[in-house]
Amino acid sequence: MTSPAPLVLASASPARLATLRSAGVEPVVIVSGVDESQLDGLPPAELALQLAELKSAAVAARDDLPAGALVLGCDSVLELDGAALGKPAGADEAVERWRSMRGRTGVLLTGHCLTDSASGRVAAATAATTVHFAELTDEEITAYVATGEPLAVAGAFTVDGLGGAFVTGIEGDHHNVVGVSLPLLRELVVELGHSWTALWADQGPR
Repeated sequence: MTSPAPLVLASASPARLATLRSAGVEPVVIVSGVDESQLDGLPPAELALQLAELKSAAVAARDDLPAGALVLGCDSVLELDGAALGKPAGADEAVERWRSMRGRTGVLLTGHCLTDSASGRVAAATAATTVHFAELTDEEITAYVATGEPLAVAGAFTVDGLGGAFVTGIEGDHHNVVGVSLPLLRELVVELGHSWTALWADQGPR
């Protein structure tokens, strides 16, 4: 194993940052600025992975990157009826989205791409988690969309916020639904020759 390398999160997502912090990792945040609209018409899993790869590559190429950093790019979409659903464009779209989602099951896909800036090696994969949605009333949908929360997240829902009450079950890694699959990320870190536990910010007694 190599010496510990700093983890850079190429994402502005507060949920991803909080998930990593809760797992003992304190990443440096450098937002990629990638235009997500440049990829269109791809199957949902491929779309999530390619966007993650673009984000990771964009940040890995920066001059202000910490030495030897591992750069993590992530992108999430909800697959429903074969379509990739990202963040809704507005409140009306979020309402229609929830009317189509309620009482049904979707698959939350998160592409993960980890670039080792020291070696140039890249490890990437997509995590999939099945999500079962509650049978919401029109009033609940309207109230939820009015909070603004669904407008800021892929699939127009959260499990770690107000939307948690509207998710009746999850099959797979629940961290993936929040935005980053910790078990998958660990596998990618190890694949690149690094130690997951070496990324822990606090190396003292636990």
